[in-house]
Amino acid sequence: MSTRPTGTFTPAPGAAPVLRQLVTQAGMEARLMLRNGEQLLIAVVIPVIVLIGAVRGAERVGLDLDGRPIDVLTPGVLALAVMSTAFTSLAIATGFERRYGVLKRLGTAPLSRATLLGGKVVALVLVQVIQFVVIGGVGLALGWSGPDGVGACLAIVLAALAGTAAFASLGMLLAGSLRAEATLAAANLVYLLLLAGGAVILPADVYGGLGDVVRWLPSGALGEAMRAACESTVAVRDLVVLAAWAGLGSALTARTFKWE
Repeated sequence: MSTRPTGTFTPAPGAAPVLRQLVTQAGMEARLMLRNGEQLLIAVVIPVIVLIGAVRGAERVGLDLDGRPIDVLTPGVLALAVMSTAFTSLAIATGFERRYGVLKRLGTAPLSRATLLGGKVVALVLVQVIQFVVIGGVGLALGWSGPDGVGACLAIVLAALAGTAAFASLGMLLAGSLRAEATLAAANLVYLLLLAGGAVILPADVYGGLGDVVRWLPSGALGEAMRAACESTVAVRDLVVLAAWAGLGSALTARTFKWE
């Protein structure tokens, strides 16, 4: 009978459990995002500037809103923050990760596409907590009344998670099928178009006859869901629209995503 010396290491090759892979990937993605000045600009600085500018502009031009401008616009800017991080930042970062071979190396590890996407989504949620604290604080300083109770907070979380899932899947779809430069251009273009006409900051009814159309966009559905959430209402229709976009984007990403 053989004896093994004390302290001898016995290799145990094999993949880590999926949950550990997910947590590790999410932690890495969150650290990279928080260390990137450009990502912080898109995630925090631009939404704050939009909030302050929109509130001041609405007061000067007399924009016809159903309520105080700060109470209508702050939920919209929270929705914009979700879109900025989950779509634009994620698409651009992932696109250049493909270009520089980072994803190719991850592809050699036992990391599935679902785990990679899940890790990025979890990292986005962590960053969005910071976004909501900063933007919410600025909104409160400008006179925002804030969420109406615990039910409103839970509804906001639900809307944010649904929006993150929808935009993250679309961002990964874009980054996994186009070259990095094309992803950069397309992500910024889509972001600007949705910002201007996607009913993310302003309510859909402000767009007149186009209101019913833009509510089917992920931006419009997220904006309406966030505004309803701040009033302790769950916008079931808009959440279903976001879920449909998330399902469509995830299915297409799983079929078309390229590691290099």
